[in-house]
Amino acid sequence: MGLHPLEFSECYLDSPSFRERIKAHEAELDKTSRFIKELYKDGKNLISAIKQLGMAQRKFAQCLGEFQFEYIGDAKTDDEKCIDDSLQEFSSFLKNLEDYRELMMRNITETLMKPLEKFRKEQLGSAKEERKRYEKETEKYYSSLEKLLTLSAKKKEQQLQEADLQVEGMKQHFQEESLEYVCKLQEIQERKKFECVEPMLAFFQTVFTFYHQGYELAKDFDHYKRALQINIQNTRSRFEGTRSEVVELMRKIKESPHDHRQTSPISIEGYLYVQEKRPPPFGSSWVKRYCTFVKEQKILHMITFDHRSGGKIGETESVTLKSCVRKTTDMLDRRFCFDIEITDRPGVVLTVQALSEDDRRFWMQAMGGKEPIRSFGRTYSKERGIDVQLDEVGISFVKNAISAIEKRGINDQGLYRVVGVSSKVQKLLNQMIDEKACDEVDLSASEDWDVKTITSALKLYLRSLPEPLMTSGLYKEFIVPAKSASPESRVEAIHYLVHKLPEKNRAVLGLLMKHLASVAAHSKQNLMTVANLGVVFGPTLMRPQEETVAAIMDLKFQNIVVEILIEHQDKIFGDAPNTSLSTPAPSLTASARQAKKQSRQNRPLAVYNPQVQDIQGADCPNSIPDEASLGSTESVSSQSSNTSTCDTPSEKAPLTPGVTGGGTSAASWVNSGTSSSSSSSSTSSSASQTVPKTRPLAAAADGAKHETVPKTTPLVATADGAKHDESLSNRRAKAVYPCEAEHHSELSFQVGDIFLDVTVSQEPGWLEGELEGKRGLIPENYVEML
Repeated sequence: MGLHPLEFSECYLDSPSFRERIKAHEAELDKTSRFIKELYKDGKNLISAIKQLGMAQRKFAQCLGEFQFEYIGDAKTDDEKCIDDSLQEFSSFLKNLEDYRELMMRNITETLMKPLEKFRKEQLGSAKEERKRYEKETEKYYSSLEKLLTLSAKKKEQQLQEADLQVEGMKQHFQEESLEYVCKLQEIQERKKFECVEPMLAFFQTVFTFYHQGYELAKDFDHYKRALQINIQNTRSRFEGTRSEVVELMRKIKESPHDHRQTSPISIEGYLYVQEKRPPPFGSSWVKRYCTFVKEQKILHMITFDHRSGGKIGETESVTLKSCVRKTTDMLDRRFCFDIEITDRPGVVLTVQALSEDDRRFWMQAMGGKEPIRSFGRTYSKERGIDVQLDEVGISFVKNAISAIEKRGINDQGLYRVVGVSSKVQKLLNQMIDEKACDEVDLSASEDWDVKTITSALKLYLRSLPEPLMTSGLYKEFIVPAKSASPESRVEAIHYLVHKLPEKNRAVLGLLMKHLASVAAHSKQNLMTVANLGVVFGPTLMRPQEETVAAIMDLKFQNIVVEILIEHQDKIFGDAPNTSLSTPAPSLTASARQAKKQSRQNRPLAVYNPQVQDIQGADCPNSIPDEASLGSTESVSSQSSNTSTCDTPSEKAPLTPGVTGGGTSAASWVNSGTSSSSSSSSTSSSASQTVPKTRPLAAAADGAKHETVPKTTPLVATADGAKHDESLSNRRAKAVYPCEAEHHSELSFQVGDIFLDVTVSQEPGWLEGELEGKRGLIPENYVEML
């Protein structure tokens, strides 16, 4: 049972039971006071722990933000750029989260700690003071009463009356104090129910607000996370291909190391022991030096280097070669030696020692200029015993194979990834390049050869050509634009270079790219996206003149070139290129998109919403593991040219100014046909009122500030997407803000421009429309519907 109520009438009786009830109330207030003290202590510990957690997470975020990956090679792919930036994005996410946590911590102090301490000191403290006065008055009254009762009856009447009046006054004062104390006790008992619980409610509201803000940050981060998953998968796929090539090159070099020595302008380089003669009687000493001989200038550079001395590099000496003569063992009791006569010091001959007989032969050949070092590239035809040419027979086989694949196996999962039996593949190819037998086989109708055998034979034919289909001479020129930052310049440069290919090569390449575009169009069934096809056909169509690790590191750029050829095959093979275009040099500065991304780092992460096409998880949840096993799910060149992987729509859609005036914003129009479940939480507590806005004001073209457009649920291609497109077709829209296109798929426009046939794009946050005869992408929050 709870506490008994204290009746005011009992203050006049002051019975023992009344006193017991007062003690029960006092004990309850003491317990409440101890509870608040303990809670206050725990609250301070909680705040201290939150501070420690915040400091640890900020330090973790700082560590993430300060680290940067270094990559092999002279350029990075778009996937690698986004992976490189990912640590900074993670750091920014954690810092934003910690900003909210710090705000929560301040709110805990204001909404929980201070109100509870104030209640304990003011209310419970005043009750204690009232209790002291009550006990004091009790002591005074009952002491005076006892004195009165012990007075002798023989006292004068006047003295007795004065004593009676004095005690009566004390009694009245005691009863008034008793009434006030009882009232105070019951008031505090009732007040504590809301004075203690209301701060608790505000505390939990603060915690809920923090978790909701974390949820919002995670939701806005989800698009970037999905894009990064694609970047990682693309990079992993390229790594697998690169690793196999590196292992193969290592195996070849192990078998014949001298055949793979690098040449180019430097004819030969390696370690030589140089004899340094000393005056008698000290004799001579042999010093190990790393030597580089440049054939054109006949200059030999020598660097003193000893691995045993901690790898310290000594001075560099350069001499000009006049002649070199092999030194026999009867002249010097050391093997592998030869003499070098130099022009810098007439009459002085340097005696050097190679590391082996083969090594001496290479040095002698390079310095004598008698036999240039040939470059060793892959010759599949010799390795496999297949002699193929890019002639009428070969082109006929390509057409025959493509026709059969498109007719019989365009939807086969892992098309071009799943390989056929090697013996069958070689048998089919030998039959198809035989002029007498090739006309007898129609692969489209023949059941003797399965689709995977045909695809493998087609790839083997292309790999076995004496000259790669895209030629070794243009290899470096094709790689250069793939390394540049601008997607537009990539397409234009590759378009220009394709038309520098020989006529036969260009015709076959166009035929193949048209076929691969058809394969990619069926990627939902065959799981072969543009990126997957790039991985398969990059090394097949492009090969460097010599095999090196540096060349293998460029495999990822070969894939990008092939992806661009597939995605833009209509333009590249159908239209003439801009003849005034020259092959661009690698870009040394960040593109406009990258520069914008760097400037965006200071914005709240809640506005960061990079848009990419969704990983096909909504419609087919089991497709991700299948596609992951076959390679990436997204084309790196499509990301760079359509969405720049993690930059394009986020620069416009989330940060667009609000639509003013009476027009209906495109965002609200797009979502009018769908039931959006977005719920913006508005809290009445002081904790929620102190939360800063996560969507800043965006300035319009004239610099005036407008309210931010409310966030809309991103539109993705769904099963009922056709219904949306049907209901939203043939609509018109008006530009309310100017926009400069950052890609050829986007439209540039000014305020007041009218768009025709506006529909919803599969790119979240974007529309498609027609302006001045050109159709392209429009950021939805830049326009209002008419």
